[in-house]
Amino acid sequence: MSKTEGMETQDTAENSNESSAETVSSKGRPEDFDTKIENDRSKRFDYLLRQTEIFSHFMTNNAKDKAASPVKKAGRPPKNKDPKPPAGALASGDAGDHRHRKTEQEEDEELLAETNVQSKTIARFDSSPFYIKNGEMRDYQVRGLNWMISLYENGINGILADEMGLGKTLQTISLLGYMKHYRSIPGPHMVIVPKSTLANWMNEFKKWCPSLRAVCLIGDQEARNSFIRDVLMPGEWDVCVTSYEMVIREKGVFKKFNWRYMVIDEAHRIKNEKSKLSEIVREFKTTNRLLLTGTPLQNNLHELWSLLNFLLPDVFNSSDDFDSWFNTNTFLGDNSLVERLHSVLRPFLLRRLKSEVEKRLKPKKEVKIYVGLSKMQREWYTKVLMKDIDVVNGAGKIEKMRLQNILMQLRKCSNHPYLFDGAEPGPPYTTDEHLVYNCGKMVILDKLLPKLKAQGSRVLIFSQMTRMIDILEDYCFWRGYQYCRLDGQTPHEDRQRQINEYNDDNSEKFVFMLSTRAGGLGINLATADVVIIYDSDWNPQMDLQAMDRAHRIGQKKQVRVFRLITENTVEEKIVERAEVKLRLDKLVIQQGRLVDNKNALNKDEMLNMIRHGANHVFASKDSEISDEDIDTILQKGEAKTEEMKQKLEAMGDESSLRNFTMDTPTESVYKFEGEDYREKQKVMGLGNWIEPPKRERKANYAVDAYFREALRVSEPKAPKAPRPPKQPIVQDFQFFPPRLFELLDQEIYYFRKTVGYKVPKNPELGSDASRIQKEEQRKIDDAQQLNDDEIMEKEKLLTQGFTNWTKRDFNQFIKANEKYGRDDIDNISKDVEGKTPDEVRQYSRVFWDRCHELQDIDRIMAQIERGEAKIQRRASIKKALDAKVGDMARYRAPFHQLRIAYGTNKGKNFIEEEDRFLVCMLHKLGFDKENVYEELRAAVRCAPQFRFDWFIKSRTAMELQRRCNTLITLIERENQELEEKERAEKKKRAPRGSGKRKSENMGGQTPDQKTPKKKKK
Repeated sequence: MSKTEGMETQDTAENSNESSAETVSSKGRPEDFDTKIENDRSKRFDYLLRQTEIFSHFMTNNAKDKAASPVKKAGRPPKNKDPKPPAGALASGDAGDHRHRKTEQEEDEELLAETNVQSKTIARFDSSPFYIKNGEMRDYQVRGLNWMISLYENGINGILADEMGLGKTLQTISLLGYMKHYRSIPGPHMVIVPKSTLANWMNEFKKWCPSLRAVCLIGDQEARNSFIRDVLMPGEWDVCVTSYEMVIREKGVFKKFNWRYMVIDEAHRIKNEKSKLSEIVREFKTTNRLLLTGTPLQNNLHELWSLLNFLLPDVFNSSDDFDSWFNTNTFLGDNSLVERLHSVLRPFLLRRLKSEVEKRLKPKKEVKIYVGLSKMQREWYTKVLMKDIDVVNGAGKIEKMRLQNILMQLRKCSNHPYLFDGAEPGPPYTTDEHLVYNCGKMVILDKLLPKLKAQGSRVLIFSQMTRMIDILEDYCFWRGYQYCRLDGQTPHEDRQRQINEYNDDNSEKFVFMLSTRAGGLGINLATADVVIIYDSDWNPQMDLQAMDRAHRIGQKKQVRVFRLITENTVEEKIVERAEVKLRLDKLVIQQGRLVDNKNALNKDEMLNMIRHGANHVFASKDSEISDEDIDTILQKGEAKTEEMKQKLEAMGDESSLRNFTMDTPTESVYKFEGEDYREKQKVMGLGNWIEPPKRERKANYAVDAYFREALRVSEPKAPKAPRPPKQPIVQDFQFFPPRLFELLDQEIYYFRKTVGYKVPKNPELGSDASRIQKEEQRKIDDAQQLNDDEIMEKEKLLTQGFTNWTKRDFNQFIKANEKYGRDDIDNISKDVEGKTPDEVRQYSRVFWDRCHELQDIDRIMAQIERGEAKIQRRASIKKALDAKVGDMARYRAPFHQLRIAYGTNKGKNFIEEEDRFLVCMLHKLGFDKENVYEELRAAVRCAPQFRFDWFIKSRTAMELQRRCNTLITLIERENQELEEKERAEKKKRAPRGSGKRKSENMGGQTPDQKTPKKKKK
């Protein structure tokens, strides 16, 4: 029998020792399913009324509906409130007869019904149930199971809200196992979870309760149709695990089932009753519902009502009634209303903290590391502020969306300047140390990771920005750290494979990079003991979820959390606001209360965040990255973290926290004699004015210099050392013989001797001034006039240099060396105008022999070597492309056969067919060709296979270049692995070859000579 027909209710073969309230109807199971729902409603009302009389308020509106129900309710019937006497009383003529309102038979039936219900015992476990395999449940998990069983037996749906990492998955599986093994209800059950945790749920089912037959509905339309036809509809399963998206897409299929338990992980997904998912799951027929959440219920009362309405729609059917009962305008200050809310939540909600139940798990230690801005970060931060300086100063129209955009751009500056297009130097783009020294956070990370690796730690790095993870991935590749990566675009199969690789006992993966939102839910990475929050989330609960990927059951070390914060930027304000919000949650939510709905940032808060640190950024141009060692930086971070903690603890009460700001209150400065002068400033347009940076103009504070410039009057200068009137002008780049300079110096010294020149003391030389003065004066005093032979020698030497080479020719020569490399004389000679190849070749030979004589040789050599490094890089890329795509490559038809070895780095947007075309066409056009990416873009648009591919056809040349750079890196890595494999195979073959040669040389014998000996023997 299929589940659509026969799985609506529990099996009729219940254990004989259990008296079931779920009587099986003789008409079939559908009626049994409805009976179960009606019986649960009766038990539910009785149970809730026993908990507190508050529920009578919500049930009053439903009393008429319940009375009209054809199903007789268990329990004592209510007293008749109608003053009209019963018919039996009127017939007897005794209007005051109260003894005969109920007949003996009616009372006997009622007592029997009560006895039948009371005789039903609720199972309670003292230890892990027998059906849980491969481990034991902890005591608090067993208590959680008992709590859920109690809810089930009383017809109540609930919220399991244990803190993240306490095993809500295992507790849920144990409940479904109880339904199968103790209540003989194997299913069907539905578990709706985030897509990222599907594989984890399936693994947990197989591990903890193999007797439960769990199936997973996921995949494209074709795969889903096949699964529904071959697996789901035949019904040979107990639990169906699926994602939110699949529930929405396949709602028609799911509506065909009468579900026993519906479990929704991450219950906040249905806190809005008007969302698509929330509306669809309310349409499914279920007997019981269970919500799971690791975060406290933190928003407004209406969202709480939405959850309670999903759990108990017959009790909480009116949001207006609920809101009026808990008046949001007064409940925060009214203890009776607080107690009332706590009483409502108590029967449905179970929340426990790790600090309360898991004593073996060490508390996590968080350190906030404050870092400075690099010079490039400061420049981009200033650009963002200057672009909207009118808004920052309140002069322009202040729109919320505009402020949000400014905040986002400033956060990008704080994370890494390369998040802005055009900031990264290139093309070609290189992966080297500039990734680090252009960003303060990366400098700290580059110091911190080697220390953690040496300590044997393993690291999780969380960031909100996927493109920031791209940069971190390049950094790990450059530093040689083995890593995994997970973000919102990572395919489902790759997610679980990478998690398994990282958690493997012999794993060599050091870093796991995750996006905060995609990687913060339902993932167990307890093999890591260090969490680095690269950038903080607006919602502090998201960061807590991220930390709890490592800080959970099974963690053997103390988890350390390092939160990177850029000083004097918006990040400081974001973290401060999050700390205050978390502290408020602890004061309010843990008592069963709710925070008021003031989570969204208003315009003033956003403007204050943007203004924070702006003057500091404008006032300085240099880098503020600390050169201190990592231990000193961590010590300062611990001190600042403790300081903030004490500051918040000092503001302990709720009212202080709600008005708390980390800055000095501005009212105390602007109020005087009862008048707020700040308002006057606003009227005048001066309130909170931030002065933009001045133009780059060097101030000259020398009064004499000012008047000299203004009046064009030259001040008397110290007399220059005299020179001979007709001395030739020679340049160092013309490479005259060194002897010429000796003769010219001798001529100069003798001329100074004849005019009686005395060398002045140069105070700038300090203690060496006197010594140098004496040496120069001695050269003058000892100078002799050039004789005829020396004069002839000088004239001859003046013809031996490169006299026809000008400064312009020299600069062209240097730039050509940078462009083509020092050995490509043919191309260099083409770039030096007016010089023949022979002249350039001769000059180049002398230049490289005597370049050390040049005054600016360090700068020149750095320029040439930088260009040669780019040439070498281009050659390396060309070699990699030739090996992959060229004539001698591994593919006969690369445009159709070529495969990219993505590993864990498959792109989020580009498909393999597009990547294959980009690589092959780039090789065909020529990687080092000018404007090659514009030609590649044109080729993509003309390619017939992409005529309907809007994504690839809409990419810019810059985007194609970035994608090609990524693909080239993957190809180089693949080629390197193949080369290493070939070398290893050659090594394996080498000993056999050497052994053969050795045998041939022993005694001059050959293998043919040894053969007769073997036969003779």
